[in-house]
Amino acid sequence: MRYRTIGIDPATRREVSVLSLGAMLFGTATDEATSYAILDRYVEAGGTFIDTSDNYAFWQNGGQGGESEELLGRWRRSRGIGAEVVIATKLGARPLAPGTSYVDNPEGLSAKVIREAAERSRERLGVDRLDLLYAHIEDRTVPLRETVEGFAELVGEGTVGLLGASNHRAWRVERARGIAAAAGLPGYEVLQYHRSYLPSRVDLPIELDPDGDVGWVGPDLASYLRAEPQLALVAYSPLLKGAYARPDRLGVEYDLPSTPARLAALRAVAAETGATVNQVVLAWLMGGDIPAIALVGASSVAQLDESLAAVDLALTAEQRARLDAAR
Repeated sequence: MRYRTIGIDPATRREVSVLSLGAMLFGTATDEATSYAILDRYVEAGGTFIDTSDNYAFWQNGGQGGESEELLGRWRRSRGIGAEVVIATKLGARPLAPGTSYVDNPEGLSAKVIREAAERSRERLGVDRLDLLYAHIEDRTVPLRETVEGFAELVGEGTVGLLGASNHRAWRVERARGIAAAAGLPGYEVLQYHRSYLPSRVDLPIELDPDGDVGWVGPDLASYLRAEPQLALVAYSPLLKGAYARPDRLGVEYDLPSTPARLAALRAVAAETGATVNQVVLAWLMGGDIPAIALVGASSVAQLDESLAAVDLALTAEQRARLDAAR
């Protein structure tokens, strides 16, 4: 396993594995025994960075969220897991009532919600301090200063370590960080967005691509990350839910003229290295010009093992250049 440091302040920064394990469906679609087996294998391989949210997975079996955190809490206690494993969680997108969603009825990012939701996450996870807490989605109904100060209060009290943002427009992240810096408060240091090898279309109506350019690393956010290298990028859904191995599963958002050429380049590099196309995607992502921590899901130990092997896959400069140039 390889590792990198996230965070700037020596009091809160952490060293984490470059491959993060997503626990979104643990405790719902992925049963407890399978979830435990995947988590055990991840830690055995040197993995130290697990991702969840207080709303995972509200869409499964009529739930409201919290099932993933609860499973992780049980697993931690059963295995004696302590501070050696960093668990990141998120708040702001948990539905307020069963049968609703984060689109029409989210908990939001008021100071009250931040405090109460963080406390419930700590209880479900069985920890005194949340290692990394993200603002999951934007909340334009609450003054940004209130959100910034609400998160900062928890850091000051020692119940939260690092702060992060996910699925926010780049200007909103920068404005929040500016508010925090001007007030001498801790701000966002970790950004979690969708990033993968295939670029996504930007012209789709919202009903076909609800996250649009908010949830993925587009040109504006890429430029921002290059200008602010102290920020850590955690890239979710890098494998497009298995679509690299099954291109027929690619959604309309990847219907671009460059897609066939980029898929062909992937297959060629995979053949040269003896790796799978998924492993090449992860190696490209983790070693790119915007180095990212790859956040992968797994519904079996075999799927996890495929991703773990990508950590040791070294692409040559020529291979990377071919992948980047494919149009």
